[in-house]
Amino acid sequence: MIRIFIGFDAREIVAWHVLCHSILARSSQPVSFVPLALHNLKGLFWREPNPLQSTDFSFSRFLTPHLSGFEGWSLFMDCDMLMRADIAELWALRDDRFAVMCVKHDHQPTEASKFLGKPQTAYGKKNWSSVMLFNNTKCRALSPDYVNTASGLELHQFKWLDDDALIGDLPRDWNHLVGYDAPNPTARNVHFTVGGPYFDEYAACEHANEWFAERKAMVGAEQRASPSTERGSASVRD
Repeated sequence: MIRIFIGFDAREIVAWHVLCHSILARSSQPVSFVPLALHNLKGLFWREPNPLQSTDFSFSRFLTPHLSGFEGWSLFMDCDMLMRADIAELWALRDDRFAVMCVKHDHQPTEASKFLGKPQTAYGKKNWSSVMLFNNTKCRALSPDYVNTASGLELHQFKWLDDDALIGDLPRDWNHLVGYDAPNPTARNVHFTVGGPYFDEYAACEHANEWFAERKAMVGAEQRASPSTERGSASVRD
């Protein structure tokens, strides 16, 4: 079972569901989805919102190892993504030498704001934490007390690890930053980090057409007569 924890923000509900659909539609292995919705985390997450955070799950993502019982591996993903490949291929990259694995971006945004007018911030290791494979037994420092009291930089810059050598590399294709990285038609997972196509101002961004197609596939329903309808039709004919 591939355990997947996905950040949840009520302002991006459609993004959460489309990402889940894109994963499920392509996965060759069983998956489980856990929404990191704050109203489900009472008693575990109590820190006050930070004016600089752009989503509700900016910090709750680091509860993933605790919610996994500090056992096995788990995957965390931001919700503003679209999976274009079999997630089992990402899962197969787990390496027990590391405590956490991620794409090590050199992301240095220059704009002042992002979606919904939220402030854009620049810091070392930015976006590393947007896709993380957690080796949960090696992440025991991420207790609820620590996650609720550590600074944002301590969390997102992995200062809860004794050594950066415990951070493993994932190929860039698994966290392609739309609008920052060079266009990549073969990206396995695309990240609409500055704003997803479900916001009007980003409706024409790279991979937007695929996102809309995925949403259409998610909400579609094959039109087929139900068994009761078919039985009813037969009785009338009789």
